[in-house]
Amino acid sequence: MTVKIAETSVPVHELIATRWSPRAFQDRPVENEKRQALLEAARWTPSAYNLQPWRFVVWERHRDAESFDRAFATLSSTNKSWVQRAPLLLGVFADTRGPEGKANGSAAYDTGAAVFALSLQAHSLGLHLHQLGGFNREALRDEFALPPEIAVLTLVAVGYRDEVDVIEREELRKRELLPRERLPLSQIAFAGAWGTQL
Repeated sequence: MTVKIAETSVPVHELIATRWSPRAFQDRPVENEKRQALLEAARWTPSAYNLQPWRFVVWERHRDAESFDRAFATLSSTNKSWVQRAPLLLGVFADTRGPEGKANGSAAYDTGAAVFALSLQAHSLGLHLHQLGGFNREALRDEFALPPEIAVLTLVAVGYRDEVDVIEREELRKRELLPRERLPLSQIAFAGAWGTQL
């Protein structure tokens, strides 16, 4: 199986260096205990004012195909081509309400942190996930009757990684084999002022 280790400027934890987002999933359910561990990792993420704005809907293809299919129907055709093998699809949402009904400006930030905790927990358990933005947010909102204060952030495919040849589309198989890339630190971190090199 493809191994993708991050080429970092200094060593980072193995969970971070070896975590990546495959599209090739085995047609195998995720055990209940592991599913719960992912959600527990997210639950214990820090948040502004301890508001814990993250909300998740779990769609399990092997256990509740009907609800999985309803969420799956909102995906773009490209994403449908590979998500169809993923055993879990997670809806990631944020409660935008803050104290006393005011807007929580940190809701999306805090929810993103919770998803990263979830992703590291998944990797530690031999699971992989792929976050995706190619879906119809309004269709998902309508299909599952989400309250207006709940922001639709992303969907996440979760499962056990498989060989690249299970991916139907050739262009996605090629992308699966490309090395991981990130912007250099000089473009994302500055010293004391914007644009000043560390």
